Amino acid sequence: MDRPTLTRSVGLTTGVGAAWLGMLFAAPAATAAPAECPAPGLAATQTADSTASCSASSGAGGAAAAYGFDADATADAAPNSLSLAIAQNGGVATSNSTYLSGPAAIAVGPGATVTTTGARPGLSIGIAGPGATVTVTGTSTPTCAGGFGFAGDFQTLQGCFSPR
Repeated sequence: MDRPTLTRSVGLTTGVGAAWLGMLFAAPAATAAPAECPAPGLAATQTADSTASCSASSGAGGAAAAYGFDADATADAAPNSLSLAIAQNGGVATSNSTYLSGPAAIAVGPGATVTTTGARPGLSIGIAGPGATVTVTGTSTPTCAGGFGFAGDFQTLQGCFSPR
């Protein structure tokens, strides 16, 4: 691995960790039971109540999981891929994967929206705080707008950050 790629990888990993810890400590605790939708292998599941919903489906050899904590989460995994969506406190997280990709979407807070797509082999993550919109397409530069948001995409080797 050449030095610029290693530097970017370390920076991306550090940024994701810092963003996740910041959102974890800043987010209010969920009070209702979470909507949990794990779908390993060839499976589909969905759950909904008055405050949270989730749905997950996956093809043979794939795995999808969606978790809504007073929020809505959806994950869809094609065969031989992984997909994860986690939403809390009014956020909306959507994650879709194709062959050999592994996108993750995390939306925390009112108005937080994350859409991640695994279009090529590789991992990607999108994290949005209250009022932020984060989009990872897997084919173009990720976008971060509104409130605090972060995205890292190893499919395109690009990312974005919104400090607001």
